[in-house]
Amino acid sequence: MWYDIQVKQSRALRSHPGTGCDRGLIGVFSRSVREKSVRRRSSLYGLFFAWRCCTISAKEKETLLNEEITAKEVRLIGPAGETLGIMSASRALEQAYDRGMDLVMMSAQAVPPVCKIMDYGKFCFERDKREKEARKKQTTVELKEIQLSCRIDTHDFETKVRHAQRFLGDGNKVRVVMKFKGREMSHTEIGREVLGRFQAACADCGTVDKAPVQDGRFLSMIISPVKAK
Repeated sequence: MWYDIQVKQSRALRSHPGTGCDRGLIGVFSRSVREKSVRRRSSLYGLFFAWRCCTISAKEKETLLNEEITAKEVRLIGPAGETLGIMSASRALEQAYDRGMDLVMMSAQAVPPVCKIMDYGKFCFERDKREKEARKKQTTVELKEIQLSCRIDTHDFETKVRHAQRFLGDGNKVRVVMKFKGREMSHTEIGREVLGRFQAACADCGTVDKAPVQDGRFLSMIISPVKAK
């Protein structure tokens, strides 16, 4: 964008010719703009390639390939998985380069080490793609919390039951917490009765994973979703 603005200004000056000195300054200015643009692009390209090399070396530091393979002899596997035999590492590298591919160490512990000819960039891309798809398929189980009280009315109770059923339907666990206030501590059986009704209301989609346990003024239990058969 900066380069385009400067070029437009330069063209505007050319459309109103002045003295020879003005035209000379315009030429010097245009050359300066072009040189700065070239230097900037070169710097960006250099930074990109440096970043790419650092990324590959950091991510694939445990994989030896091409000139990094120092074994005298290797068992070579072709691009299609065919066995090409035992040969020197230098000859295996030549065969990889002749195909426009890389020589990758597959098993350094074998005698002799096993190497394969492959397009290593394509291999890394496909592997990362598979790992990304696998992560998408993984389900993360969350622990949702629902709070109740001894004096909860019927409408609020049914609303919280629906919330718990939705959480369980999504595959998450639900922690149901009963909080006792004031003199309610002397009638904890009321809280246990409310938790029992809550458990029964969620019986179709969840089972008790942890029975009600009291900790001070709190009485809690954990309900897990029913596993699909």
